[in-house]
Amino acid sequence: MNKILNLLLSMPRSEKRFVSVASDIFLLAFSLWAAVSLRLGMAYVPVGSSVYICAALTITSSVVVFARLGLYRAIIRYLSIQAFSVVLVGVGISALLFAASNFLLQVSVPRSATLIYLVLAFLFVGGSRMLVRGYVQNIERRKHEKVIIYGAGSAGLQLLTALGQLGEFQPVAYIDDDKTKQGSVIQGIQVYGRHHLETLISKHEVNTLLIAIGQTSRSKRSRLLEFLEPLPVQVKTIPDMAEIVSGRARIEQIRDIDIDDLLGRKKIEAVDALVSACIERKVVLISGAGGSIGSELCRHIIRLNPLRIVMFEQSEYGLYRIESQLKAIAKQQNINVELVAILGSVQNRTRIDSVLKSFDVDTIYHAAAYKHVPMVEHNMIEGIRNNLFGTLRLAEAAIEAHVETFVLISTDKAVRPTNVMGASKRMAELVLQGLDKHQHNTRFCMVRFGNVLGSSGSVVPLFRAQIRAGGPVTVTHQDITRYFMTIPEAVQLVLQASSMGEGGDVFILDMGKSVRIADLAKRMIQLMGRTVLDNDNPDGDIEIEYSGLRHGEKLYEELLIGDNPQGTDHPQIMKAQESFLPWAELQLLLDEMNQACLNHDCEAVRELLLSAPTGFQPTTDIEDLVSIQSGSRKRHMTNVIEVAEHARAVTSEIRN
Repeated sequence: MNKILNLLLSMPRSEKRFVSVASDIFLLAFSLWAAVSLRLGMAYVPVGSSVYICAALTITSSVVVFARLGLYRAIIRYLSIQAFSVVLVGVGISALLFAASNFLLQVSVPRSATLIYLVLAFLFVGGSRMLVRGYVQNIERRKHEKVIIYGAGSAGLQLLTALGQLGEFQPVAYIDDDKTKQGSVIQGIQVYGRHHLETLISKHEVNTLLIAIGQTSRSKRSRLLEFLEPLPVQVKTIPDMAEIVSGRARIEQIRDIDIDDLLGRKKIEAVDALVSACIERKVVLISGAGGSIGSELCRHIIRLNPLRIVMFEQSEYGLYRIESQLKAIAKQQNINVELVAILGSVQNRTRIDSVLKSFDVDTIYHAAAYKHVPMVEHNMIEGIRNNLFGTLRLAEAAIEAHVETFVLISTDKAVRPTNVMGASKRMAELVLQGLDKHQHNTRFCMVRFGNVLGSSGSVVPLFRAQIRAGGPVTVTHQDITRYFMTIPEAVQLVLQASSMGEGGDVFILDMGKSVRIADLAKRMIQLMGRTVLDNDNPDGDIEIEYSGLRHGEKLYEELLIGDNPQGTDHPQIMKAQESFLPWAELQLLLDEMNQACLNHDCEAVRELLLSAPTGFQPTTDIEDLVSIQSGSRKRHMTNVIEVAEHARAVTSEIRN
């Protein structure tokens, strides 16, 4: 039987229509005979030509009606329940034709047989199509990836419907912690408790589990992921319901687990009055607007009713991308805001002055910086120029243009730094602290936080790519730890802290416990459906390799220099109390450092960083590539000169 059906399914479209018509002719003829036989209570034997003429007229007319109704144009595998209403209309007309033929030809057939014929014709014509559709869908379902949906609530139901339309996944079971739902059947899918998961995964050979639990606290999602980690399945999730409602995502856009769910830290709550204080009806400039933090700032700020957003960025592509995104958001949400895209560098004082004065900027969020630790180590002078002197130039221009608020995006690497990047950011903090006490035009504050998930340079996308490629996953050290936060959290912190600063303040976030990077890598491997390859599991899938600490990298990071943080108007934001240099002293230091940068004197720059109150404790020699190469060339030239002088001396002795 299966071979016959497979042969029929492989036929060309025209041949399938011929088979469908022939099948209907046979089924209608059988329905006519069966209807009369049932009415008479015995097998009916047709007598007389009028009976055959009546049957021929009924069947032929019915096939024509079916064709006009489009029944032979429909693709059986995609037939919906509504399509069977067309079948009902068709057999209804066929029954009327049968009754009319009986009356006109005076056939000796009981009139009540017409009703029986109607029922039988619908069952056979419609039922045959239903059987074929079910068979075809069953074949297709076998090709689809089997999945289990965790969550039988509204989000789970929406996901089931979406998956049915996509046709890529075959849900085989629901899992829900609500005992009142367990044991019930929803759209043909049974609901089980979590203790059935291992059995269901093994029974149905499931490789993927989809989480659809809607709005849930991070701590609850974190506990759920801890439970799912040991299971041999890849864990994925649907977008946040807020994204779905706002139109930014669709429920069928299945994605990998958000790593912030693994952190389990309480979500930062926004205080509306704090968020909008420096933005509403103001002109806001974001430096580094095309970067990960800068672009997220732009996306948040546009929804807070600013008068104008000035995007300042030196990367042409980065600026184009964020401008396009903001235009789309403004159009979609009917936001009336002026968007200004400006190419430029924070090191160019003339460009900065003209921009701030031309657009009457009220608030600056300074996110432009070189943040990659090894890259800045290898390009020491440029790192200092951009992170320190870029901040200085922008801050001085802000004072001259009477900008109300200036917010620096800092980093936890500025605390007792062991690398040039961290030291340059701590120097930038000192600049703003000194300037704040030196003038009264602009209020300066700094926001310091740890590693941002999803930003450029974050380990998370790197780990994810390495796992998908089959490994290995590279971790610098088995004991290295870091504080983590999401980009939206970082932006919420920046926006809220900017309205609380009195001047010269350094704000930090209560980030909970630091995360061991090796543990994060293991959890990501397991939640992506793989196993860790190590001594305890030699048959695992993905190995974790430890490459050693990079130059200037610490095993752990800190957020505070001192030990006496103060509370603020926000329960999760603290204010650090840290020492700083008076502006007169700092200016002398900056002048010396600027001259050292102009001379590309890395040794002098390092000495000045060590003499400043930065807590700089370098762990390596100078790694600046230009300086190393220059030193190598100098040594080479010295050797060449010495060899030449020796050769001249030998030649002179020979002549003498």
